[in-house]
Amino acid sequence: MAVLEVVQRLPEPLRSLLLKHRELLKFAVVGAITWFIDTGVVYAVKLTVLGDKPLTARLLGALIATIASYILNREWSFNARGGRQRSHEAALFFAVSALGIVVTMIPQALSLYALNLRVPHVDATVQMVANFISGQILGVLLAMAFRFWAFRRYVFPDDLREAELHSIQG
Repeated sequence: MAVLEVVQRLPEPLRSLLLKHRELLKFAVVGAITWFIDTGVVYAVKLTVLGDKPLTARLLGALIATIASYILNREWSFNARGGRQRSHEAALFFAVSALGIVVTMIPQALSLYALNLRVPHVDATVQMVANFISGQILGVLLAMAFRFWAFRRYVFPDDLREAELHSIQG
C-alpha cells in the first residue's frame, strides 16, 4: 500500500495536517537519520583520533551528514520541488548547508569558549555532556530550522505538485 493510500484512510483533521506539513515531516525524518550519521561520526572520531579536538570532530560529522542530507532531501523530502538546474541546486544546497554547519557549531563554541565548559576548567564528563547538549541538540535543532527555511526558499523554490495536493485534499 502506497503512503498516499495510507494517508487517504486517516481521519480528516489528521490527513489535512499531514498533507499540509508533509515536506516538514519528511525533512524531520531526514534530519533524524542525518543526526544519527552526524552523531556517530562525531563520537567515532572523538573517541579515537580527535579526542582533543571536539570542534574538528563536529565539523567532520556535519560534513558527512550534509552529503547524506542532500541525497535524501533531493530524492525524498523535496522531490516535489525544483525550479533550478541540478548543478545550481546542489551548489545552493551546499552553500546553505555550510551556513547551517556554522549555526550548528555556534552553541558548542559558546559552551566551550565563552562559558569555559572545557578541560581544564571543568572535568571531562562535564565537557562531554555540555558538548552533547550544545552541539548535538541545540546546534542541530537551530541549524535544522534554518536549513528547512532556506532550502524551501532558495534551493527548491518551486512546488511542482501544487495541483496534486489540491486533488488529494479535495
